[in-house]
Amino acid sequence: MIGAARNLWRLAVIGRSLTRHDALFPLEAHEGGRVMVAVLRLFADRKFSTFRPGQRLASALEELGPTFIKFGQALSTRPDLVGEEVAADLSDLQDRLPPFPAEDARRIIAEELGRPVEDLFRSFDDTPVAAASIAQVHFAVTTEGEDVAVKVLRPGVETRFLRDIALFYWLARWAERLFPSLRRLRFVDSVRAFEESVTMEMDLRFEAAAAAEMADNFADDDSFVIPRIDWQRTARRVLTLERIQGIPIDEAKAIQAAGHDLDAIVETAANAFFNMVFRDGFFHADMHPGNLFVGSRGQLIAVDFGITGRVDRQTRRYLGEMLLGFLNGDFRRVAEVHFEAGFVPPDKSVDAFTQASRSIAEPILGKPLHEISVAKLLGQLFQVTETFAMETQPQLLLLQKSMLVAEGVGRNLDPNVNMWQLARPLIERWMTQNLGPQARVKESVGALVASLESLPRLVAHAEKTVEALRNGGVRLHPESLKAMGESRRSGFFPQWMPWILVVVLGALLLRR
Repeated sequence: MIGAARNLWRLAVIGRSLTRHDALFPLEAHEGGRVMVAVLRLFADRKFSTFRPGQRLASALEELGPTFIKFGQALSTRPDLVGEEVAADLSDLQDRLPPFPAEDARRIIAEELGRPVEDLFRSFDDTPVAAASIAQVHFAVTTEGEDVAVKVLRPGVETRFLRDIALFYWLARWAERLFPSLRRLRFVDSVRAFEESVTMEMDLRFEAAAAAEMADNFADDDSFVIPRIDWQRTARRVLTLERIQGIPIDEAKAIQAAGHDLDAIVETAANAFFNMVFRDGFFHADMHPGNLFVGSRGQLIAVDFGITGRVDRQTRRYLGEMLLGFLNGDFRRVAEVHFEAGFVPPDKSVDAFTQASRSIAEPILGKPLHEISVAKLLGQLFQVTETFAMETQPQLLLLQKSMLVAEGVGRNLDPNVNMWQLARPLIERWMTQNLGPQARVKESVGALVASLESLPRLVAHAEKTVEALRNGGVRLHPESLKAMGESRRSGFFPQWMPWILVVVLGALLLRR
């Protein structure tokens, strides 16, 4: 009862902020909601009347604090829920908050690393260079003389997040109960995914691990660089990494003035994004201009790995086939891929989905090459989910948002270049290597070898099970014990049972 009362009070606070910013428009989808919004709009602040709906919502979420800023950023990946225009406005949600005092940053560093700041750094700049909803960043010089950036978690952010996420779960459960038709949108699962993402983002060791993993993935590629992690000065609430020098990627004139070829940088960005998604299945999901820089050699330098995404190998195959299907105008194959992946229920019509895919793609693919947006194409495709009862695919929504940001980066550098056309040969080569006949044979052989390698372990487990049964280490039903006793007396069970298991397993492997 106390929890429900707290949630209702918190909901009232949220409602007041949304009302003041005239950001209750999502309720207008229902007739009763339209009447309520019309009445509450009388209490809205007039200065927001000229803003677009998404801008008003973004402003309200900024006022509500860190969790809601992150929630708005998550909503920007869900055009199926809020529409393309609102999603685009939420993409511009500024994750900036006033900085917290330097003494708090110094205290947190000392608590986390077990030593005062003066013992860890030769110098520490008390003025942060950036302050966001989760953390802020200070420049420093280590006692060894290395220039570093120190990211420190905002005080109290974990407690506030736990309180807010409890409210989100409460709202999601009520939404699924009251509106069964919306259950396919998996509100509770979406909140859980949001919780997992932000929880990992608030443990800076996870961000450090993500950066280190991506650095390993690009170890042989000096065109895409990740700052080195100082693990000795990194903990749950503190992250220390190499300080980078570069030009923000959205400053095209400064990049040209430094003597770099903009087209070459767009191609580098396209190749890096392709390698992250298709080669590695692990991608930077927040690669906006503030997190991407151009180094002195024209290399790209990425920072801030708090938000990353993963795509398993099978989904990468489906995605590759889907993209090539669109680029080749093979809409039937696009539809078939959706059914093969299980994205669309099997009782739906492949022909109808083919028609829907064509209706979405033709207007986009009919544009000049440099204006084609694969990310927008995928976004519109996800919007037909209601018609075909297609379940939400969170990993693809995050990827689509990342693609949209990457396209924006590329167009800012050179509006006449299409980065996906640059990456197309890489996609086709990857598809040939991973979907061609040789790839399928190689995969089958690999699976068989892996199964054979595991066979001795299975046999050992079988023998241990038999021994446990002999010694009474496993308690069975009396009838089973009686049957085993008869087998034991006959001498058949202990001597031959493991080999029967081997024969059966071998037969199953051969059938594969």
